[in-house]
Amino acid sequence: MIHLKTLEEIEILRENAILVSKTLAEVGKLVAPGVTTKALDKRAEEFIRDNGAVPGFLGYGGFPATLCISVNDVVVHGFPSDYELKEGDIVSVDCGTIYKGFYGDSAYTFPVGEVDKETAYLLKTTKEALALGAKQAIDGNRIGDIGHAVQSYCENRGFSVVRELVGHGIGRDMHEDPFVPNYGKAGSGKRLKEGMVICIEPMINAGKKEVYEQENGWGIATSDGKKSAHFEWTVAVKKGAPDILTTFDYIDNI
Repeated sequence: MIHLKTLEEIEILRENAILVSKTLAEVGKLVAPGVTTKALDKRAEEFIRDNGAVPGFLGYGGFPATLCISVNDVVVHGFPSDYELKEGDIVSVDCGTIYKGFYGDSAYTFPVGEVDKETAYLLKTTKEALALGAKQAIDGNRIGDIGHAVQSYCENRGFSVVRELVGHGIGRDMHEDPFVPNYGKAGSGKRLKEGMVICIEPMINAGKKEVYEQENGWGIATSDGKKSAHFEWTVAVKKGAPDILTTFDYIDNI
């Protein structure tokens, strides 16, 4: 069942989205060679709690941390650990909050120091694909319009789109209907209606689209060991133009 949100509920979701955006920027300030992914997680939990919210991921379905931290070939749902980031790595940070009874959810993939040209192009393409997908989140369009925009843009640049993991609605629950794939046919799928709030989150691989589940039962990694990028916005569907609740401005200003 799809829960359409009131204007008041959308504003609470916006507050969550902004807090997640600020948290990702706080994490981004620490991303550097030699820093452990556990240190990133610790900073995120402190910042979220200091701002009157609680981590949305911690304990969700048994997840043991505040952040999903996925390095290099790990697509999503990686655990924070004692791993020390290295020059040339990329680290996807997915963050959630709970504030005033609603969830926030956003992700950003950070380069660690200098990365090679192909990796930089992967990050740029995935981020741009997110913006193109979000442009389709308007009343009267369909879910397939979002996925088609993402898929066509990334595949035309030689990258592949993960099929097993998709975006989702968000509200009082972390994951609500509808599912929002990053692939699809324009004009297909459920019709988008004003009041829907969705998370659009391209997960794009440098190599093959196939993935596998790691032994911990959470992490999803690329089958060929090549890198994967992940960016995510929370977006409210409106007439004429989407209302993007997330911002990467805080990260851009680091």
